[in-house]
Amino acid sequence: MKKNVVFGFLGNVLDQRGKGKRRWRHWRPTIDLCYQSEIGFNRLELLYYQNDYHLLCEVIKDIKTLSPQIEVRPIAINIDDPWDFEQVYTCLFDISKNYAFNPEQENYYVHITTGTHVAQICWFLLAESRYYPAKLLQMSPPDKHQSASQSYMELTENELIRQVPCGKMNIIDLNLHCYDKILTRFQQYAHQATDLLKSGIATRNQQFNQLIAEIEQVASRSHAPILLCGPTGAGKSFLAKQIYLLKHSNHQISGQFVEVNCATLRGDSTMSTLFGHVKGAFTGANLARTGLLKNADGGLLFLDEIGELGLDEQAMLLKAIEEKQFYPFGSDKPIQSDFQLIAGTNKDLKQAIKQGEFREDLFARINLWSYQLPSLAQRKEDIEPNIDYELARYAKEYGIMPRFNQQSRRAYLAFATSPDALWLGNFRELNSSIIRMATLAPQANITLEQVEKEIARLKQNWGQSRNDHSLIPIDIDEFDRYQLEKVIEICQKSETLSAAGRHLFAVSRTKKQRSNDADRLKKYLAKFGLSWEVIHQ
Repeated sequence: MKKNVVFGFLGNVLDQRGKGKRRWRHWRPTIDLCYQSEIGFNRLELLYYQNDYHLLCEVIKDIKTLSPQIEVRPIAINIDDPWDFEQVYTCLFDISKNYAFNPEQENYYVHITTGTHVAQICWFLLAESRYYPAKLLQMSPPDKHQSASQSYMELTENELIRQVPCGKMNIIDLNLHCYDKILTRFQQYAHQATDLLKSGIATRNQQFNQLIAEIEQVASRSHAPILLCGPTGAGKSFLAKQIYLLKHSNHQISGQFVEVNCATLRGDSTMSTLFGHVKGAFTGANLARTGLLKNADGGLLFLDEIGELGLDEQAMLLKAIEEKQFYPFGSDKPIQSDFQLIAGTNKDLKQAIKQGEFREDLFARINLWSYQLPSLAQRKEDIEPNIDYELARYAKEYGIMPRFNQQSRRAYLAFATSPDALWLGNFRELNSSIIRMATLAPQANITLEQVEKEIARLKQNWGQSRNDHSLIPIDIDEFDRYQLEKVIEICQKSETLSAAGRHLFAVSRTKKQRSNDADRLKKYLAKFGLSWEVIHQ
């Protein structure tokens, strides 16, 4: 059998009621605690102030009279102000760190009836965080009608002892898994939160649902940066906005949602856009500018395509994340801004670090919570609910609810989930496809003819994006044809010749002292009579 141990304060008000034998007529919580037979305590760790020593001796004596089996261990405490939260918490914390808890052999309880309200709050916090592996215990006085009617003067002390008033004992277990209704409520909230992150779309992909469930936990419990990786159009921006809405609804942040695509920032304006500038910082700076990092103070900052930031901006961003302050362009006075960062990228940032294009220390700071969002082609079982979502979104925006008939819906869904559907633009491309059909639908009815035209349009777009066969010479070996198709595909996806070269020569370039990726790619294309301009015309 485990022993039962209770911690509690000596109540210098409630435990001191009555003098002489009259004290037995009054309800005293510490006495009642030890007299209760419901649990059967073996040891009482009794905290007391030095100036209450006389009361301590009297209470211990009365406990021995009523419950001689209980061992009472007095613990003297030194707190100048029992209403000072810091002093009380520190004192109780230090006791817990020096106490030899043995949960395998003993059950622990914390008595919260005595002591100041501050002490009760501290007991709760320390028990909830498991510094005291204990349940809370609350005593309440007996009903008035239970008091004896005879005058204490007519009774001997032994007779009074036999009539000691007993109250009620309530035990609170802070392990919420013990409470079915609370646990059910938490589960309902978790489902509502994940629904919010998915915007109510009934996704069926198990991997994606597990990812969203973890993001919900992180978003609800952490203020650390989150890194969302994935191809363009996979939903990084959409998910970042939903995370903001979740945190805002939980009252975790009060500021605004600030979003910027770093790929759109160019040159000197990047510093100014992100960090602001002072008046006269550079030619044309006639007015001071706050900057997006300051605008996000108290809110959430989403930096999409963070891999496109220059190294100087990356260094300043790291300082802003770690120290919650930064210097506007042209200023020697720091600005404070406390924001949560969500970063998005379709780049391989580890590869960018090797190529000297991304700071390793910044990556380490934003990579605490990193999530790879699957492409639409990897979530084909989610295409059908997303079609319904896009139709509803169109109806909300334009006031017309477009609908497929049974035949047209079956045909579009069959193609959309087939291997022929590449969905290179991911959810953004699916949205565009639905908008096109909804806009051209007569009386908002999407016909089979429209679906067939849309399928042809998508196939044409993907054929041009993947490998434009008209660019490939006829009289080349099959080996060269397959290689050239891949090179053209990467060139069409890249913004510049240098970017395409870095992608294609990512391994071999690291072995060269000086790499000229653009020149190597230019010479390769020239062998087949091609150029960057021809591919992108």
